[in-house]
Amino acid sequence: MDEHKVDFSALAWQSPAPGMRQKIWEAGGKRLRVVEFSQGFVEADWCCRGHLGYVLEGEMEIDFSGDKVGYVAGDGLYIPPGEEHRHKATVLGQRVRLFLVEEA
Repeated sequence: MDEHKVDFSALAWQSPAPGMRQKIWEAGGKRLRVVEFSQGFVEADWCCRGHLGYVLEGEMEIDFSGDKVGYVAGDGLYIPPGEEHRHKATVLGQRVRLFLVEEA
């Protein structure tokens, strides 16, 4: 892989949880992820990690401790890390695909 190009098509899909798959590339303390959630995905617990990203396709809702926010293709998202920003995602269609930039 060229050091200045990330070829996501050459990366294998990983499936860390039922209804979720992702491709990950890391360098310089940063992580790029293409994440896909399919209908029926359920987060086991509240996520407290930070996320910065873009909804590539689909529709989802993120529950921020009772405050629900909807996201559709073309929306950006910014979730700071920490317990005060804990969140859970729900897929509102067949699937949702995101591009995320995170701390590694």
